[in-house]
Amino acid sequence: MFIGHEIFRHSTYGKWHPLRVPRVSTVIDLSRALGWLPQDQFITSPRAKPAALVHWHTAAYIAALQRIEAAQSATAEDHRLHDIGSVTNPVFPEIFSRPATAAGGSILAGELLRDGGVIYNPAGGTHHGMPDRANGFCYLNDPVLAMLSLRHHGVRRIAYVDIDAHHPDGVEVGFGGDPDCLMISVHEARLWPRSGPIENDGGGNAFNLPVPRGLNDSEMAFVRDTLILPKVAAFEPDAIVLLCGADGLDEDPLSHMKLSNNAQLDVLRGLIGMAPRLLVLGGGGYNPWSVGRLWTQVWGVLNDRKIPDDLPQAGQDVLRALRFDGNRRGKNPPEHWFTTLKDAPRPGAVRDELRDGIRMLLQR
Repeated sequence: MFIGHEIFRHSTYGKWHPLRVPRVSTVIDLSRALGWLPQDQFITSPRAKPAALVHWHTAAYIAALQRIEAAQSATAEDHRLHDIGSVTNPVFPEIFSRPATAAGGSILAGELLRDGGVIYNPAGGTHHGMPDRANGFCYLNDPVLAMLSLRHHGVRRIAYVDIDAHHPDGVEVGFGGDPDCLMISVHEARLWPRSGPIENDGGGNAFNLPVPRGLNDSEMAFVRDTLILPKVAAFEPDAIVLLCGADGLDEDPLSHMKLSNNAQLDVLRGLIGMAPRLLVLGGGGYNPWSVGRLWTQVWGVLNDRKIPDDLPQAGQDVLRALRFDGNRRGKNPPEHWFTTLKDAPRPGAVRDELRDGIRMLLQR
């Protein structure tokens, strides 16, 4: 099932914020243009109520978000206590409604997966949110809320795999040290939030792999086959939560990785079938074309759809309508961003520092 909502179509963090670009709406429109999203597979995401959000977030913080949305202004105290009103975490019209809708979808996914299945919530993946403050564009932490929902509905052993370019510091706060949760994060070294060093075991249950700049498809395949899949298999999870960020792609403006979208999709393909329950979330991604093209393929892979070599005109129209103002690549997008979903592969050498890092983790 695909969980989505129209709130994401026009909601924006502001004219110059990285999250000014449409993402979820592009995935919905592309999937429908391809005939991949019949109505019986689409669920409109509910907006999570405060009572559900305070299973992890503080009541004072949730009340502050609601008050700030109503007033459309934050006080100096809001900034000090909750980091709301900063350049990173600005006040915008749907400052509570938008993240609460993404969180509502992830909480609902935990309920729907009670008896097994596959759920896709591309609006989810806000993995930096903290219990009482916004952090890294994330006002709430829907991955934590999703896993708590899974637990509430009887699912114990959860493997959380995060291939976003940024380390999931909020999820580590939420589930660090939990023996029934395996956490694996593959993130760019020294990239914000500069957490998740290889030495950090997250309280005993996390495998953090900071990777060098320029990570290529061959290196991600090596990580997949030597770290991710073996660790998940050995853990024997009841559920897998995959955060499939698009910010590790070569075209993304906020990281320095050089992946094609094939690399993330191959991680997804490897995880399918390794647990009776699979929840796939979105995450980072700040180039509207690369996000839309990857996340639409995620839905195709989950449904065993054949990815077309060339998009039909309706799909091209969706991509040609996108704008990425103020960005060098957005001013001169290459033609294949409009006409295809698949990237050309970006292979390369597997560097010794990556091999050494994985060897260190496997010796733990």
